[in-house]
Amino acid sequence: MEYRLLADAVLLLHAAFILFVMFGALLVARRPRLTPVHLAAVAWGIGIELFGAVCPLTYAENSLRLLAGEGGYNGGFVEHYLLPMIYPGELTRGIQYVLAAAVLLVNLGLYGWMWRRRTVRPAH
Repeated sequence: MEYRLLADAVLLLHAAFILFVMFGALLVARRPRLTPVHLAAVAWGIGIELFGAVCPLTYAENSLRLLAGEGGYNGGFVEHYLLPMIYPGELTRGIQYVLAAAVLLVNLGLYGWMWRRRTVRPAH
């Protein structure tokens, strides 16, 4: 039972990390000291998709599920949990490139918005 709970905790951590990768710039707007951590997470997220790698959190979750007597799953977190909600079918390299581009574009947009907000002074 405790392995299953740990696996579920890793799953939630993984989901939170993905949200941080995509939208962490909104946290950075309030806490600028998070900028290096967020940019490192963005680089990691883009790298995982571009290189077709599997995040270590996926391996951790699968190992814990196996220890709990459950079956692990093939592929990564995105393929197993997110893609079935977003795309029908299997994850392809093309989709991974689109996901990497989405991470990059969303973050460029958010950081651009923050930069503009800080540099453009309202006229009085």
